[in-house]
Amino acid sequence: MKLKIALLCGGYSDEDEVSYKSAAFVEESLDSERYDVYKIKILPHEWFYENSEGAVYTIDKNDFSIRVNGDKILFDLIFMMIHGSPGENGLLQGYFEMLGLPYTSCDSLTSSLTMNKAYTKAVLKDITGMYLANSVQLFEQDQENAVEIIESKLMLPIFVKPNGGGSSIGMSKVEQASGIKDAVDLAFNTENTGRQVLVEEFISGREFSVGVYRFKDDVQVLPATEVITSRDFFDYEAKYTAGLTQEITPAEINEEQVERMERIVKDIYLKLNCKGLVRVDFFLEHKTDKFYFIEINTIPGQTKTSFIPQQIRATGKTERAFYREWIESSLLRFATKD
Repeated sequence: MKLKIALLCGGYSDEDEVSYKSAAFVEESLDSERYDVYKIKILPHEWFYENSEGAVYTIDKNDFSIRVNGDKILFDLIFMMIHGSPGENGLLQGYFEMLGLPYTSCDSLTSSLTMNKAYTKAVLKDITGMYLANSVQLFEQDQENAVEIIESKLMLPIFVKPNGGGSSIGMSKVEQASGIKDAVDLAFNTENTGRQVLVEEFISGREFSVGVYRFKDDVQVLPATEVITSRDFFDYEAKYTAGLTQEITPAEINEEQVERMERIVKDIYLKLNCKGLVRVDFFLEHKTDKFYFIEINTIPGQTKTSFIPQQIRATGKTERAFYREWIESSLLRFATKD
């Protein structure tokens, strides 16, 4: 009998467009002989499944089920493809934990922690060989005096970003003091990001992104991707506009750098108690050859051109085989109450 997979997409943030693209690619890649896939849209005012004929079936939130032609459908697994709230910040994970439904992502605690960039950095600060840019966390009460706080603690240029956002939405690079206030206001006003802002000193270096996962016993690291953009930094436009960014997978780094990078990202994965597949972004500083942590993404994009599918293909695996292993390990994790 086929497993019934609820493939979640949409969400409450401006990352919903990316979520739909990720879910479409995952749906296309999953083995239709093994899985019945129901693409479920999670929107602020409605959760529903829409079939190929356009018929809409509302989710019963009491048990996350639907009724199709009079038959009640319960799902064997939730495949989480919502970037941002409520799929990446622990809200849905907590709901599914209460229902006892298996899902593919990190648990509710890790998800909520890692969605907060500043708190994540505080947890990771002692990892050997990994460095953190000087930073300031701003709360709502700091907004009025943000310029003074930043100028007293950090050196320009700086990055200003929502502390709980993704896809570089609401993020700015600031090189002159005159631009600080507008950048801070933009970050504070980015919807569904928690009304907190993280400000970091700029690190001059090569930018990399790497997938890391544990499907059975050992933590595994995918080949890293180097990101080279014609933009001032890797912003939303650079990420999702063709031709603005060159992505090199596997990245052209030496054996010692690969070994060091793999050790660091494994330590990050374990210290944050991650589950399934995550992606870690970092800089390799030009002048020091030090790895600087940028952020961790617990539900990385899965479009055909996203970093993770590129990295999967670089190992010689297909996405179909990789996703099957991911699904099987997720079911096993919940069966053994890990």
